Amino acid sequence: MGLLFKDIKGDKVIWAVVLLLSMFSLLAVYSSTGTLAYKFQGGNTEYYMLKHFVILFLGLVFMYLAHKIKYVYFSPLFQVALWVSIPLLLITLIFGLNLNEAKRVLPLPFNLTFQTSDLAKLTLIMYLARLLTKKQDNIKDFRSAFVPLMIPVLLVVFLIFPANLSTAAMLFSTSLVLLFIGRVNLKFIFSLIGLGLVLLVIFIFILMQMPDDKQGRLMTWKNRIENFASGEGDNYQRDQAQIAIASGGVFGKMPGNSTQRNFLPHPYSDFIFAIIVEEYGLLGGSFMVLLYLILLFRAVVIVTKIPQTFGAFLSIGVAFSLVFQAMINMSVAVGILPVTGQPLPLVSMGGTSIWFTSLSLGIILSVSKEITKKNESRTEDVIATVENSH
Repeated sequence: MGLLFKDIKGDKVIWAVVLLLSMFSLLAVYSSTGTLAYKFQGGNTEYYMLKHFVILFLGLVFMYLAHKIKYVYFSPLFQVALWVSIPLLLITLIFGLNLNEAKRVLPLPFNLTFQTSDLAKLTLIMYLARLLTKKQDNIKDFRSAFVPLMIPVLLVVFLIFPANLSTAAMLFSTSLVLLFIGRVNLKFIFSLIGLGLVLLVIFIFILMQMPDDKQGRLMTWKNRIENFASGEGDNYQRDQAQIAIASGGVFGKMPGNSTQRNFLPHPYSDFIFAIIVEEYGLLGGSFMVLLYLILLFRAVVIVTKIPQTFGAFLSIGVAFSLVFQAMINMSVAVGILPVTGQPLPLVSMGGTSIWFTSLSLGIILSVSKEITKKNESRTEDVIATVENSH
């Protein structure tokens, strides 16, 4: 066991955050899947917890393996993976499983699903980090820098948008943050934001004018926007989540004592934060928020210490994407945002989504490992200098 811990490198704070989130995840999933177990597994409440434990454990294995690889080696691999993910997104739109009138996933063996947008998110961030590094000498130029950066962003976002508006919006926002950090001309960034807002307003206007029987998946978006804006209509999910949060109080009902898990749709995924606050109270919910903020802070620390630009862009891009998704999930649970369907990273029950999150964190740890190596090398140099002086 000691040898294993000695072999674990990188930012120890991030490792601690990952383990704490995993513990929260196991407890919350076990508590929130009781109704699911009685409905589909004959009351075997351990089934989903054991399945989730295996998925989390494999995620930790992927994270460990990723952190052992020097992060620069991921760059050419993910270059290829980006261009693989684009046709996969198209295949998903056409042949994917139809869940809630949206085709987001492809079926896998063992009753698992593969959300192709998870692969596209990670590969796009990797691509942007690499290209931003290469284009720093002419980063302010529109044709040679901005256009090559934006083509894959717009293509991936366009393919994700029809089935997963919230993921498309998050990925677009993350890309803009990376462009800003990468010193891309602000005029280009603000022009793109302005164009996006105009197109969004036009889209919402057209959506509101369309007959209900012609909307399909758009009907879901329309209802969510209208219900959130008016505070009326069918807000069952939001109401049940707020009841769970309010009934938790400061200290919560204690693990396993949630009552709203029996009424709240998807308490093990989209609304798992509401169950956590119900059982662990405001203190538990605040601690969860703090863990994600610590993750982002440690990524910023890595950015300030890593000498390689690629590692800096990669760390902040991946960390911002994960923490941004977490904040959106928690904002939905407390009623700040309309329902989006975004899981809570490394906490919500899932399969490939947890594995891609783990891989992302492993890459951040791989970057942080280079800082540790540099510090160890400096320490050895100092020791050698002192010994030679004697």
